[in-house]
Order: sequence, then C-alpha cells, then structure tokens
Amino acid sequence: MVLESISKIIKVQLPAYLKRLPLPETIGGFARLTVSEWLRLLPLLGILALLGYLTIRPFLPKKKKQRDSLINLKIQKENPKVVNEIDIEDLNSANVCYCRCWRSKTFPVCDKSHLKHNELTGDNVGPLILKKKIL
Repeated sequence: MVLESISKIIKVQLPAYLKRLPLPETIGGFARLTVSEWLRLLPLLGILALLGYLTIRPFLPKKKKQRDSLINLKIQKENPKVVNEIDIEDLNSANVCYCRCWRSKTFPVCDKSHLKHNELTGDNVGPLILKKKIL
C-alpha cells in the first residue's frame, strides 16, 4: 500500500506537476514570470536548493563548537580558579614536565596529551619543564 502510493506519486503526480510548472524556454524568460508563476515555482526551487546544499555540505568548513574554545574542559571545574603549588625543593627528579594544555589525565603533570590537542586544533602548546640544578 505504501509503496503503491510512492510509486503513484513518482510515476504520475510528479511528471504532471512538472509539466504544469511555468518553466521559461530561456534564462531571460525568468524575468518575465509573474508573481503567481514564481509562487508556483517555489516548492521546486526550495527542493533544488536543499538538494544543492546537502550535496556541498560535506565540503563546507566545519564550525568549531563553543566547547572547543574552552581550555580547561574538566579539571577542578568546581573551583573559580585552578591553582597548583609545588615547592621546588620537593622535586624528586632532575626534570619535571607540567601540563599547560589542560588535557593531561595526570594533571598537573604532563602526559603528552598536548600532542593530540595540537594535531586536532593546530595549536602549539607544550609542557612547562622545570629543571633541577645539580650542584
């Protein structure tokens, strides 16, 4: 029943509709169309515009979501400001890397998450490296 209805629309009603449309023979003929003729063309023009948009949409630049513009996505969001203090005397190794991209799973210590962040966003953020002077 449903397929018969769709078949009738495509085989009978659509060709009849297209034959009744006031399509001019030349491009200049569009300028001579009356308002009522343009109104009869609107549904077809709307469908063609939608199909054209859907065709080119994959090639249009993607808009960044507002969330992408945030730097800190999840770390200590309940605090008005994130501050981590580490005494230099407490450094255990000669070099310690601290995260500056806010993507580290071991924040505040860098886990190199900035590499993926930089690749995805074109950013150039890297870690803060603290070196302990060996006397």
